Amino acid sequence: MPKIYQHSGSHLFLLFWKASHAVIRYDEKSVARQGFASLSDFAVLELLLHKGALPVNTIGEKVLLTSGSITTAVQRLEKKGLVRRERSEGDARVVLVHLTEAGLELIENAFAVHAENLDELFAVFTDEERKQFASLMRRVGERVLALDT
Repeated sequence: MPKIYQHSGSHLFLLFWKASHAVIRYDEKSVARQGFASLSDFAVLELLLHKGALPVNTIGEKVLLTSGSITTAVQRLEKKGLVRRERSEGDARVVLVHLTEAGLELIENAFAVHAENLDELFAVFTDEERKQFASLMRRVGERVLALDT
């Protein structure tokens, strides 16, 4: 069986995989403390907070949910009175999802606390290290895209 050498591709992947899972667990706990039963509900509301009303399928693509899952998530949020669906004035085939006042208030407060939690998580990095980390993550993402084509 081949050995995994320090700083080899296999070693770097293992470090990234372990760290990403730890960060996701931290993120899920942060979101749960804000009263959200699922990360997907939080993600949908956060996206609408930052991007405004969007078509259902666009939301699904951005928060990495299948068409069936995003439909269920939007219906769940609609039942809670946090979002509303409306036909687009420009194209009646398009259904836009909007935050309601209750949804806006909830996600503004929850996102502020969640952002503080994430800042605390990444406080281990200096400003320069944060820039380097962001650059490295972008490069890996771009490399994946290049290799997939």
